[in-house]
Amino acid sequence: MSETNLVQAVWDVLARVNDPEIHRPITELGMVEKVEVDETGQAFVKVLLTITGCPMRGTIEHDVHAALQGVEGLTGLELEFGVMSDEQRSALKTQLRGGVREREIPFSRDGNLTQVLLIASGKGGVGKSSVTVNLAQAIAARGKKVGILDADIYGHSIPPMLGIADADVTGIDDMILPVTVSGMKVISVGMLKQSREQVIAWRGPILDRALQQFLADVYWGDLDYLLVDLPPGTGDVAMSLGTKLPNAEVIVVTTPQQAAAEVAERAGTMASMVEQKVLGVVENMAYLDFTAPDTGHTYRIDLFGSGGGARVAEALTLRLGYEVPLLAEVPLDAEMSVAGDSGVPLVATDASRPAAAALDELAERLIARKRGLAGRKLSLMVN
Repeated sequence: MSETNLVQAVWDVLARVNDPEIHRPITELGMVEKVEVDETGQAFVKVLLTITGCPMRGTIEHDVHAALQGVEGLTGLELEFGVMSDEQRSALKTQLRGGVREREIPFSRDGNLTQVLLIASGKGGVGKSSVTVNLAQAIAARGKKVGILDADIYGHSIPPMLGIADADVTGIDDMILPVTVSGMKVISVGMLKQSREQVIAWRGPILDRALQQFLADVYWGDLDYLLVDLPPGTGDVAMSLGTKLPNAEVIVVTTPQQAAAEVAERAGTMASMVEQKVLGVVENMAYLDFTAPDTGHTYRIDLFGSGGGARVAEALTLRLGYEVPLLAEVPLDAEMSVAGDSGVPLVATDASRPAAAALDELAERLIARKRGLAGRKLSLMVN
């Protein structure tokens, strides 16, 4: 094979090497600056990293070497690394934003088909974050592109539940690359702190700015679903996201007892105040399945009462003027918390568990919906 043909063959192979964080070919991203092949078949390739000290350098180096081993006619490879200039990084960010230079939230654009699900609760301790990570994992397992935004700024718990509490976040100037785990893209303020012990003490305006950055400055790519783990209650974050994500839908998480149900209704009402649709209610820790060791008979025990989820769904249906269904009743399962502590959602470790099965069924139900652009807010402005 001639030198010219070998150069083209190297380019063709490098086009199949993806950046491990952006998940697009390094040739498409402008990361390959030079490809040369001399008369002996020795290849010289220069790859530009997005930032100095890029944590993914080792992965890229391994992937390039592995890919070029299969090119017939090459006798060796000399791989050199450089760093993008400010102009090249700016061009890359513009490319990743779809040619749009200004910072805008992609999920609020007209025609964006990402389904944004806000997981809300009236109070803490109802297992909202556990529902979020397991539901997201179940959706991703069905081949969907899923992102998780941990918007619970003060009580962020998503990173440890996914085993990425100590993960490093890469930034390209003012663009943030989310951490990828089990095929899902995840971002949380917990990943940006100097230490896990650091306390976040932000007020309204700073909270709003942080949410804007998480939505506009994070490179989410082309998502099918974005799940947002909201803080409990009806505070600044819920109000802010009402304007930033006008087409988002809300899933309200509650537990069976009356006290939890009453405050859960407020979370659903808050959604209507910012003109977001309440998709339905999930009753978590709904009951406990107990198998008697002497008889083998299984009993349903209502540890926290019963009917809370149904009461919330009925109350919101009357209050909002449209049907708000009870989407799922998730039983109490000690393995749910064990899985969360281990950093792997229960639906991924043992999908046969009743709690996992309930959330897996909910994922299937959500995916089966035909949503499209019907009922979405669209701009009526004409250029």
